[in-house]
Amino acid sequence: MASSSRNNKKYDVFVSFRGEDTQDNFTSHLYSTLCRQNIQTFIDDQLNRGVEISESLVNAIEASAISVIVFSESYASSRWCLDELVKILECKKEYAQIVIPVFYRVDPSDVRNRTGSFGDSFSKLAERLKVNTEELRSWRNALKEAATLSGFHSLNMRRESELINEVVNHILKRLDEVFRPGDNNNQLVGLESKVEEIESILGVESKDVYSLGIWGIGGIGKTTIARASFDKISRYFEGSCFLENVRGELQRPGGLACLRQKLLSNLLKDKNVILDIGLNFRRLGRMKVLIVFDDVTCFSQLESLIGSLDWLTPVSRIIITTRNKQVLRNWGVRKIYEMGPLEYHHALELFSRHAFKRNHPDVGYEKLSSKVMKYAQGVPLAIKVLGCFLYKREKEVWESAINKLQSILHPSILEVLKISYDGLDDKEKNIFLDVACFFQGEGVNLVVKFFNASGFYPEIGISVLVDKSLIVIDSYSKITMHDLLQKLGREIVRQESINPENRSRLWQHHEDTYEVLTHNTGTEKIEGICLDMSNVKDIHLNPNTFTKMRKLRFLKFYSSSFNGENKCKVSYLQDPGFAEVKYFYWHGYPLKSLPSNLNAEKLLFLEVPGSDIEQLCDGVKIIHGACKKLIAKIPNPTLISHPNKLVILNLKDSKSLKSLPARIFNLEFLTKLDLSGCSKLKKLPEISSSNISRLYLSGTAIEELPSSFELLLRLWWLDLSDCKMLKSLPSILCKLKSLGVLNLRGCSNLRRLPERLGQLSSPIILNLVKTNIEKIPESIIQLFVLRHLLLNYCEGHESLPKFPCTMRGFPMEKSHVVLARNEIPRWFNFQSEGSFITLEMPPDFFNNNRVLGFAFSAILAFSDRH
Repeated sequence: MASSSRNNKKYDVFVSFRGEDTQDNFTSHLYSTLCRQNIQTFIDDQLNRGVEISESLVNAIEASAISVIVFSESYASSRWCLDELVKILECKKEYAQIVIPVFYRVDPSDVRNRTGSFGDSFSKLAERLKVNTEELRSWRNALKEAATLSGFHSLNMRRESELINEVVNHILKRLDEVFRPGDNNNQLVGLESKVEEIESILGVESKDVYSLGIWGIGGIGKTTIARASFDKISRYFEGSCFLENVRGELQRPGGLACLRQKLLSNLLKDKNVILDIGLNFRRLGRMKVLIVFDDVTCFSQLESLIGSLDWLTPVSRIIITTRNKQVLRNWGVRKIYEMGPLEYHHALELFSRHAFKRNHPDVGYEKLSSKVMKYAQGVPLAIKVLGCFLYKREKEVWESAINKLQSILHPSILEVLKISYDGLDDKEKNIFLDVACFFQGEGVNLVVKFFNASGFYPEIGISVLVDKSLIVIDSYSKITMHDLLQKLGREIVRQESINPENRSRLWQHHEDTYEVLTHNTGTEKIEGICLDMSNVKDIHLNPNTFTKMRKLRFLKFYSSSFNGENKCKVSYLQDPGFAEVKYFYWHGYPLKSLPSNLNAEKLLFLEVPGSDIEQLCDGVKIIHGACKKLIAKIPNPTLISHPNKLVILNLKDSKSLKSLPARIFNLEFLTKLDLSGCSKLKKLPEISSSNISRLYLSGTAIEELPSSFELLLRLWWLDLSDCKMLKSLPSILCKLKSLGVLNLRGCSNLRRLPERLGQLSSPIILNLVKTNIEKIPESIIQLFVLRHLLLNYCEGHESLPKFPCTMRGFPMEKSHVVLARNEIPRWFNFQSEGSFITLEMPPDFFNNNRVLGFAFSAILAFSDRH
């Protein structure tokens, strides 16, 4: 009953007071302050004449959320006041009404005990009216109860204004508790904790000027959380204003003047305020104000509205919601709060409230609701729109709608998300569309090279897209974007034309791509094609398929299945068609040679895994040539005629590759060389390059490393796993100061390691699994940076070095040693048979960081049950 009655209160506050004591001073000032805070307040001078006062008072008390009792010296001399008091305490008991006593120039103990001048007033009233015993008892009990409640005492404060401010602030807090949105509020599902976090960040009690930026993609809930925070804390400010949709309002004729008028009139509580910026800002400079600027897209919008923060008082607060992080940097906000998606259970609850008008899906709709959640990816706008759209629709309609959404973005979602895209320039738009269609999840370095070659200025373009929450660079330096934003980009391309051949990009929309390729309808509009061949039938390409695609920059025919095959068949390719291509990927490329018009000056990425290609072109930065059949040698002049451009060379699984040209290691900028699986490669040429950081020789027939290996000073990863012919490692290996991974797994002919191995200085992982190493060099004791030492299944080793004092001086943090043996090494100090062991340590053994870790060794024996 209390909860339902609170939601229907007519008044926020009822004030009970003795008129002749406080009506012209404290109570009038309190009433004025409450009204300025937009607190609906009842005092008895509002009563219309001719209305029965006692009945109106009773109704007003019952219709109030809070009652403030102003106890003054002659309060108890009024029967009217005492009857009000009794009724107030009845409402407190029956409706959980909040009661706040204010002791104005009287002592609470005098009220409680009816002593002093306050008690004299009460005694005189009782004697004058000759009230009955029951009524007198009810008054006494009411005075005693009210005086014991927590309240405010005027004698504890020097100034009356301070007392009023304290009382009003307390009322604001209690009202916030009373009228705080409950579980039925569909807007704040999953956002309550975020509102509390923002309130904490703003530090309403702090005396510093504080500006907070709320940043995130469109529809993520920035406005919702800003509004909720504003509603919660605005009462604590003398002036407050929520300027919603600044971007949209400023685009209207006269929008700036309208926003200024709203800002100033709300802050100054004056509807007829004159738009004199200088005069009004001087007035506001003496006020504690809260301003929310919602959906700001550029710094100039804020400048035109308020100029700067210089005129604000130190206790004022500014909140800015934006999709553009640069706006917040330019404004110098103290804190940027990034809005993320809703957690799944909150998203499902929000969706259910709109789709089913309850907190969970209806029976039989659980899986369909889960599909919608996967589509919306925690974006509140999408969740609400789709919930309303699917409300009271049949399952068949749900299934059809969900299938449709996979290819076409809902118009209401598209409209909101597209605002950020519309604010980009042409170069930035191209970057966004390329990422949405082709580069989701790709490494940023690769993408930057491609966009530079395309003339898109990616360094600034990518930065802008990140600031506008359109893309994200994750912790692995991969470019990602929200699923809805990817759908936005692809929908923008789809809307370029009803005919796929007239669109700029074709991607995993297999029907469209298949149609263009099989019917040879490609045009010069097409700039990129990406096709997963595992999802289509065989495509027999016309030799002229690509001749009209003169703007083609990106071509990728790949297979997502493990043993995928090439399904794009062609007998030959007619020139021209690939003159502008920067990225060429064709799994199982069917021809013996690359297209003759591939421009080596523009081609950056060439990947032809599983192809029969015999001839490579020049000027290539990355070659993923898993050419398993016919490559016996690399054509020397064509591959290395442009040495400054080759950065990564990947010839993995080139089974026929027997040798490398001597000049292959003259490539100044080569950083990665992958020869894994080149099983006929027995020897490396001498090395002169010093920039290689990753070298993969796994599964080759190499017997030894060249003496010039020491020149690879930047080598960090060396993979020699499964080099069955490798018999020894050169001593110069210890000169590789950057070496971080040395993988010798499966080198069955390797018996020993270099004695000076311990001179390596970088944190290193040493993998000796399944080797026949007979002896670990004693110098490993010096290898203080060893992170992992793997010795599983090493049958041949005769001894291990003595790690001093169970690896004393060895950095055990993040370090591991794994070995397999049939006995516990003698240097283990504590040994025991059985399932447990007890260690007796000195009392202070674990103090002063003396313990870095423990070395454990256990031998398990299993009985033969047969």
